[in-house]
Amino acid sequence: MPGWIVPILRAPLVAKIVGANAIVVAAIVSIAVATGWRPAGLGEVVSWGAAVFFGMLVTVTLVIIALRPLHALESTARRVWAGDLEARVPDSPVADRDTARIGETLNMVLDGLISDRSRMRALASAVISAGDEERARIEMTLHDSTAQSLAAISWELGALSRDASEVSLKPRINRVKKLTEQVLEDVRLLAHTVHPRVLDDLGLAAALVQLARQARELGGLDVMVRAESEAPDGLAPAETAAIYRVAQEALSNSMRHARATTVSILLRKEGDAIMLEVSDDGSGFDLLTTEKRRPGTGLFTMRERVSLVGGTLDIDSAPSSGTRVRARVPYPSQSSGSTA
Repeated sequence: MPGWIVPILRAPLVAKIVGANAIVVAAIVSIAVATGWRPAGLGEVVSWGAAVFFGMLVTVTLVIIALRPLHALESTARRVWAGDLEARVPDSPVADRDTARIGETLNMVLDGLISDRSRMRALASAVISAGDEERARIEMTLHDSTAQSLAAISWELGALSRDASEVSLKPRINRVKKLTEQVLEDVRLLAHTVHPRVLDDLGLAAALVQLARQARELGGLDVMVRAESEAPDGLAPAETAAIYRVAQEALSNSMRHARATTVSILLRKEGDAIMLEVSDDGSGFDLLTTEKRRPGTGLFTMRERVSLVGGTLDIDSAPSSGTRVRARVPYPSQSSGSTA
């Protein structure tokens, strides 16, 4: 195809129609002049010109009206792409039968998408809940059985070291005792990583404080926690766990990837929701590039987990500008808790 034709074919439909009408009028005038036709006077020229103008105006108006339903289709598609899955193509009084059928088909597809998405979310929520329950059972086993057994072994080794008559055996028994104590600490840390019992016993704010303390001990981070409001009684365990896991993942990313030195964790009440904000002074990253390169990373996991409990997650980051993660989880209207 010649290169000069492409811009013509890509021109707006109204411009094409006006251009086509202009070519037809020019052809008619050329044929009339070639055959010897001459206007009778200025009035005839004005009449012909007015007829051509109003004919083109009517054509352009009809085309604009006919294209309006297509603009509605485009607007609906853009809203769906932006995340508004409740958007639907509205009924148009000027849509022809074929265009209206396209809108109805798109609405049927969106309805099916919403239905499938609801089933997928219900399944994912059930899987996450089952995983949380299983981790809680594993944590209980590690804490109440394995850790207690190791503590008993350590105590028995200490008693054996005191009662041993052979002097050469005491250093060896003490080394075994130290190894046992180290394994005991590892088991306790693993139990907390699997499921933080403090989250069930003392609540979200206390669990965040303990999480920050562990980050200071393990990663050397300067972590500050400020809880302006305790989570209300109406916040279900699923919502509480989602907020905690977001804080855990954001803090882990600050330690492993961002090379941050200072992290701030803020928990506060915001209207009818609980807001968690985790900010660091790390290296930051380009969000779009990271999600395209690694779509299955913790960023996706955080966003989906918060979404499953009806919340939203916003990530604000740029290279050399640090990172801020904000999770907002709604809860039923309850009286506010005590200030922590």
